[in-house]
Amino acid sequence: MLKKVFFYTFCFFMCLAINANAQKGAIDNLAALKQELTKVFPHNRTINLVFHGHSVPSGYWSNQEVHTLDSYPYILLSLLKKEYPKAVINIITTSIGGEHAEKGAARFTSDVLPHRPDVIFIDYALNDLGLGLERAHVAWEQMIREAKAQDKSVVLLTPSPDQRQDMGNTGNLLSKHAQQVRKLAVKYGLPVADSYTAFESVFKDKGTIAPLMSHVNHPNRLGHELIANEIFKLLKR
Repeated sequence: MLKKVFFYTFCFFMCLAINANAQKGAIDNLAALKQELTKVFPHNRTINLVFHGHSVPSGYWSNQEVHTLDSYPYILLSLLKKEYPKAVINIITTSIGGEHAEKGAARFTSDVLPHRPDVIFIDYALNDLGLGLERAHVAWEQMIREAKAQDKSVVLLTPSPDQRQDMGNTGNLLSKHAQQVRKLAVKYGLPVADSYTAFESVFKDKGTIAPLMSHVNHPNRLGHELIANEIFKLLKR
């Protein structure tokens, strides 16, 4: 019995170590980009950050209002400009409200890659609830492989919340999609901006995420700041 306990404990910590090493390697892959962001004219160039996903990166709030400058891609831009004041940074959104990963994968080659992205941020898990884990997995892998084939850096995002999903239940469907995104990141050696864990931490502390939401499944400015900060952790010096 003790041997079994020791074995399973050993396996658990080995998995933690493997995941930690994979994430460190993935973050290190962004080192070249950080170096580019520090360059000064005339040695610098335009850095293209492409955000591919659904209504959240598009900036939708409630009543179909689109708050572009309060969305996390543009909040991230503000953070990056403070960190890299001499960098030229393009924020490009190829996100479409209501879209899931299969539709995003279908237009990845035509709509994303032509922008010559330095980093592609993939954020579809929230809308993949209706798609299902298996189909979402296939679509995410397709996008990741297409990006890698073109030697493009990719950052995966776990979902922001849907208030119809109980964040107090770690087995809820949205949590499962978040777990799937993390597993894909480990498999392909990619960094993760873990939005879901950030919101989950707020829920555990406050018992609610309502102050961060403008709508049942759209964050407000505070919620978008939370997401932007998770991405910024990967890109800051």
